Amino acid sequence: MKIPMTKLAAAILLCAAIGTAQTPKRAPGFCLADTTGQWRDLYDYRGKVVIIEFMQTTCPHCASFAAVLDGITKKYAGKVQILSVALPIQPPRTQQDYMDMQKSLLTFVAEHKLTYPLLLDMGQVAASYVRSPNLAFPHIYLVDGAGMIKGNWEWGASSDIFEGTGLSKEIDKLLAPAPAKK
Repeated sequence: MKIPMTKLAAAILLCAAIGTAQTPKRAPGFCLADTTGQWRDLYDYRGKVVIIEFMQTTCPHCASFAAVLDGITKKYAGKVQILSVALPIQPPRTQQDYMDMQKSLLTFVAEHKLTYPLLLDMGQVAASYVRSPNLAFPHIYLVDGAGMIKGNWEWGASSDIFEGTGLSKEIDKLLAPAPAKK
């Protein structure tokens, strides 16, 4: 039996589309210390929407986005948890480098009056999320209450997420009650 080329081409395109369809992925687990010395385990926030932000304290976009995240914290109090994960510009080589890095984190928290945890990552957590050698800051992941990644955005790709109401709209979708089953 011969299959016409047009049907074969259509079948191949359909298979390719199905293979590249975005399916929700489980958020990689992690446990990092915040600037107060408290350990923050992603699993502890099951049942809540979690925003995981990868940032650097020297990034001007991250500094301006801190105000947006603060607004999210206030708007969705008790329903959304923000975990901001800071990456060093370069790994500390000495004890003094590490102390300087800690100081920059504490300064960032104080200057921006952060009400959500700022965690320190040496790159392992970021590598488990970002599957690209290039990481634009800030980069956020939206995780639902079941621990599934429902979206991710990096600076420059979607200004409405970082400067407008786009992030709130995405959160509202996750917090909306499930439609009634018939």
